[in-house]
Amino acid sequence: MKQTPTGKKKLTAAQQDSLLKTLQSRFEKNGQRHKGINWSDVQERLMAHPEKMWSLYEMEQTEGEPDVIAFDKKTGAYTFCDCSAESPKGRRNACYDYEALASRKDHPPKESAVEVAAAMGITLLTEASYRELQQLGKFDLKTSSWVQTPADVRALGGALFCDRRYDKVFLYHNGASSYYAARGFRGSLTV
Repeated sequence: MKQTPTGKKKLTAAQQDSLLKTLQSRFEKNGQRHKGINWSDVQERLMAHPEKMWSLYEMEQTEGEPDVIAFDKKTGAYTFCDCSAESPKGRRNACYDYEALASRKDHPPKESAVEVAAAMGITLLTEASYRELQQLGKFDLKTSSWVQTPADVRALGGALFCDRRYDKVFLYHNGASSYYAARGFRGSLTV
C-alpha cells in the first residue's frame, strides 16, 4: 500500500489487478448474492472510484471476503459486504469503540471495531444490514460480529453484536469493553 502526495491511500497496479481478479472470482462463484448484476458494470464503477479499492483491499487483507450484495438503481452504486463464513479473522479480539478501549485498565485489546472500520473506510453493519446479509447465506455459525449500537445503549456502557445459531439470527448485548477471540466485526462499502 502506498500513499499519494495528497495523503490518500492508493494501491499499486499489481495490488489493484490482484484485487480485481479476486473480487471477480468471488462474484462469479456466488451469483445468488447479486442476481441481475454484471461484473463488467461493477468493475467499471470500481475503476471510476479507485479510492474505494483501497478499502476493499483492506477488507480482503483482514479476511472479510468482500462481495457485491446490492445495487442502487437511483445512484448507480454497488454495496460490498464482508461475506466470509465467520467474522473476519483479521478483525477479531477488538472491543466496540475507542471509549471502551480507553476504559480498559487490565488486558486491553489492541484495537476497537469502530475505529478500525473508520480507518479502513468502511461502515460497521447495523442490525438490519446484518439480518439482510444473513438472507444471502449462513454467516457467523461459530463466531459473532459487533454491529452499530444505538447511542442510548452505548451511553450506558453496552454494545450490540449478532450471530447465527439454531438457524436463527440473534442480537445480544455485552459491555462495550469486552472482547473475544471469536468476535470481530463485518463492514460494508458503497461504491
